[in-house]
Amino acid sequence: MRRRATAQEPEEEIEWVSKSEMKRESLALRKLGEDLVKLEPHELAKIPLDEDLAEAINLAHRLKGKHEGLRRHMSYVGKLLRSRDVSDIQQALAGFEHKNAVVNAKFHKLELWRDRLIKEGDKGVNAILAEHRQLDRQKLRQLARTGRRELAAGLPPAAYRELFQYLKANIKEE
Repeated sequence: MRRRATAQEPEEEIEWVSKSEMKRESLALRKLGEDLVKLEPHELAKIPLDEDLAEAINLAHRLKGKHEGLRRHMSYVGKLLRSRDVSDIQQALAGFEHKNAVVNAKFHKLELWRDRLIKEGDKGVNAILAEHRQLDRQKLRQLARTGRRELAAGLPPAAYRELFQYLKANIKEE
């Protein structure tokens, strides 16, 4: 819808937003506030927050366990976020999510290597040494062999865990 411009003001366009769209935006900002409250204090320090918002988030941390009070306070945090430009905050949170995804991918890759070493034995050892020459062949063979024996005998997987820890400590991803 356009508004008729007068002689003093230039023609401008008025943007109408539906009530449903306003509710979706409000819920998205409330979710953003909940994500901020879930962060650890050292992570929260890296987010660009103004004094009022930081104070509100600290109060939300103190309200943990008080369900109704926390719910109402999260609505207040959402209201504070509606009056601010949240693009910097969203960008900082996306950086944390990316970092977590990278860590999870590395963890998953190490689990796959461990399982392959246990399953394939020397063939798996040769494959991992082709990619990561810094690893100790004898230690890998010993841990893989012991891990296979433990799994076959139904013993607690001590060598299985030790193999994972060895891989985690010695494989440096680029």
